[in-house]
Amino acid sequence: MKLVRFGDAGQEKPGLIDSSGQIRDLSGIMSDIDGSSLSSESLERIRKTDSATLPVAPSGQRLGACVGQVRNFIAIGLNYADHAAETGAPIPAEPIVFNKAPSCIVGPNDDVIIPRGSQKTDWEVELAIVIGQRASYVGANEALDYVAGYCICNDVSEREYQLERGGTWTKGKGCPTFGPLGPWLVTKDEVPDPQNLTMWLDVNGERMQNGSTRTMIFNVAQIVSYVSHFMILEPGDVITTGTPPGVGMGMKPQRYLKAGDVVSLGIEGLGEQRQRFVAFDGPALDTSKSWKGH
Repeated sequence: MKLVRFGDAGQEKPGLIDSSGQIRDLSGIMSDIDGSSLSSESLERIRKTDSATLPVAPSGQRLGACVGQVRNFIAIGLNYADHAAETGAPIPAEPIVFNKAPSCIVGPNDDVIIPRGSQKTDWEVELAIVIGQRASYVGANEALDYVAGYCICNDVSEREYQLERGGTWTKGKGCPTFGPLGPWLVTKDEVPDPQNLTMWLDVNGERMQNGSTRTMIFNVAQIVSYVSHFMILEPGDVITTGTPPGVGMGMKPQRYLKAGDVVSLGIEGLGEQRQRFVAFDGPALDTSKSWKGH
């Protein structure tokens, strides 16, 4: 199944993509596509519903993030061998885990705001895992049982904040609008092999990333198992799993996004996103000083 959330920001309704590509309104069955509706029992109830009996959503609806009320938005860094090579980084011995702020999550086609004073806003097409049931200390051989499905994430990143400002990567990963998710949450039964999906990303129509989940260092099952040994994963949590080569930071010379740029991206079977990057609507201050009150 392909599950969606549609409508104005903050007022999204749950939906299902039917066989003809129309959005069917699931509001009569559940209140949202979130952790409470992602159990295997809940998904089976949706699966058994005749989509033809559900109301058709009005045309032209905005798509929200495909999962709502996300509690933990977790990310894995340097998880593609070819991406690690382009950045000059060694292959990690264990997954690199960091957080993106749940408040950065937006719809797949919403505008992305370049942070105030940013000079190094970058793109990353990624496969994201959506958790379906509570997971703690699970083995890799059972980890996929805890997955509800998959979606696309653009792990938008500010490289100066991430790498040049000290501390953890989180500072460059959780800025407002830095987490487009969707368009759909595709249930795992429709993704029989998450380790064999082609993926791509264009900037202003120019192909930048062209990769495959085949080159992931740690696969989906290993990632879910590993993270569950350090925190409890709850239904509706999202883990985004790293990016293939072709990011702006890896280019010579480096290339970063500016206001007016349009980024399009997609993953096989999971749909496509399209974002326009816009300038922060405020004074361009030096954030290294402004937070100190200078």
